Amino acid sequence: MRSIGNATDQAPANPAATDDMLATQPIGYWSGLAHTAVTRHLRDAMAKIDVTQPQYWVLNRVNGGPAAPGREEVVAQLTHLADGPDEIARVVDQLLHREWLGIDDRQRLCLTDAGEAARVRLRELVVEVRAVVHQGISDEEYVAALRVLRKMVANVEGGGGPAGPS
Repeated sequence: MRSIGNATDQAPANPAATDDMLATQPIGYWSGLAHTAVTRHLRDAMAKIDVTQPQYWVLNRVNGGPAAPGREEVVAQLTHLADGPDEIARVVDQLLHREWLGIDDRQRLCLTDAGEAARVRLRELVVEVRAVVHQGISDEEYVAALRVLRKMVANVEGGGGPAGPS
């Protein structure tokens, strides 16, 4: 590993990098690989019970606030997570059709009994998937990893340094 001032040199992405080489590895490669693998694993598990991750997001959002949200509010709050600008609106329609969501007199979305049962079942599945993902990782290691990622996001979003490939 070569040091440049206080910075470590950037090596090309190497899936076989040994521990002593990890400091030179590009975060974009490894965080992208982790995102893809974990998301695929979760979505595959959900597909086995005919549910999508965006459907789970919507069920949680409708359930999770102090007041029942309207359709536009749910779409606005979740679109940044979705694969496209129209996905969350489609998911709301799917869940209304599936009768997991209803609309009250004030045009607010609410979970039906079937929707709440699905949300609870999905929550249990997510906990199981999380246990697989976190196998062999202590809470302290997990917190440390998230702190590092959060700091990296703050560094680049806050203009904390020169822009460049990672």
